[in-house]
Formats: sequence, C-alpha cells, structure tokens
Amino acid sequence: MPDFEFLKVSLANKVAEVSLNRPDKANALHEKMWYELEAAFRWADETPEVRAVILRSEGPRFSSGIDFEFVLSIAQRIESLPEGRRQEKLRAIICSLQASFTRIESCRKPVIAAVQGVCFGGGIDLISACDIRHASEDASFSVKEVDLGIVADIGTLQRLPKIVGEGRAREWALTGKLFHAVEAQRAGLINEVTSDVPALLALAREQAALIAEKSPLAVRGTKQILNYSRDHSVAEGLDYVATWNAGMLMSLDLKMAVEAAMQRKKAQFPD
Repeated sequence: MPDFEFLKVSLANKVAEVSLNRPDKANALHEKMWYELEAAFRWADETPEVRAVILRSEGPRFSSGIDFEFVLSIAQRIESLPEGRRQEKLRAIICSLQASFTRIESCRKPVIAAVQGVCFGGGIDLISACDIRHASEDASFSVKEVDLGIVADIGTLQRLPKIVGEGRAREWALTGKLFHAVEAQRAGLINEVTSDVPALLALAREQAALIAEKSPLAVRGTKQILNYSRDHSVAEGLDYVATWNAGMLMSLDLKMAVEAAMQRKKAQFPD
C-alpha cells in the first residue's frame, strides 16, 4: 500500500478508497496532491487485488478546486525564463497536470466518485474523469475557471460535454454559475443524489462491492471498450470490440461464469 501525505488510501474486500485529505484547505488541489492522485490511481490500476475504486474526500467539502498558492508558484517558477521557453515550460506543466487526471480515466478499474459539499473548478475536472458519480444533496458545483479569468484546461471542457451534452456544458462553462446536486443529476453529471454523506458513502460502497464480484477481466474490458467507443465512431467501436473479444472472449472467467449460472451460485473469479 503506498503512503501518501495528502491522500488517505485503503483497500478492503477488493475495493480501494482514495480520499482527498486537506480538509483544512477545503481539499484544494495543490501540486503534491495532484501528483499523489496520479500515483494512487497508477497503484490501483497495477494492483490485481483492486477491482473498483471509490474517490471521496475528508471533511465537509469535496474540493474547492486548484490551490491559488499553487498557481502563484507556477508563475514564479517560469517568470525568469526567456520568451518562448517560458510558454514552453508552462505548457509542459499543464500537460503534466492533465496526465494526472487522465490516469483516473485510463485506470482499468471502475472509479466511483462520491461528492459532498463544494466541487468547484479542478473538482469538476477530477470527477469528470470518473466512471460513476454520486452526490449528497448538499453538493454544489461550478465550472469556476471563467470567473478567475482563465480557460479550464485539465479536462472539463473535453469530458463534460460528452457526459451532459454540449448545451449544458457550454452554459456551465461560460457562465460559471453555481448549480446543485439535483440539477447536476438532471443533466447526467450525477447518477444518484443521497440525503446525506453516510448514505452517499454507503451507496458508493455498495456499487463498488457489486462491481468487485464480477469478472475482473470483463469489467476491465468493458471500461476500455466504453472509453474507446466514446471517442470513435460506432463502426470503429464495433470493429474494436470484435478484435478485443476475438482475443479475450474464450477465457477462464467465461467458463466459471457459465458454470456458476448453471449451478445457481456466484462465481469466485481470480484477480
């Protein structure tokens, strides 16, 4: 189990929980937390015993977004560089931050986000990279970057339209409006809204446990096919899954699943 300073990470019954752990700073995303998230999801992806991941937070707020001190530190880091190299360095930093959240999307294990309190700016980037998103009814959201004079650059503008549609994504991104859990659910950003945080965590854990019972080979494949198909045409997606199943369909997991179904019992799949 990796050791982190600004995340709490645990593993029990095939389900990992990754929790943002800067509650005194509203779980604002600073540099070390950003790269710890990348390391945590790399660990989850590479660890056979992990079959599903819950992304949550400590304290009353999910995340207030990027830490302003981190933004200032980036400016100070590049200010002495000459024209051209300064822009090149800033682009490299942005791409590195993007890669940290893309690690969540590309993690082969399904990721369930459990959101309470505020989820602003970078918090939207973060949950947009997850597979399933639930929220407690006190959750509030904002694509906040436009109010700060910047263009959201870590994934919201790329992923959010594919989750909620172009119209809603453009409204939220261009106005920076505050919206709440019920509106987020109606738009499709949030799957389920719960009455409180204990109910939220119970729901996320129940779904993660259900996923963990399935064939890990089939679950990993399903996530990868969904990601590929989202970004390609229907014809390309069908061709890809045909090739995938030509190599993966006739597996031990299929044999175990069919035998278990015939015997009316649950299969116990290997990691």
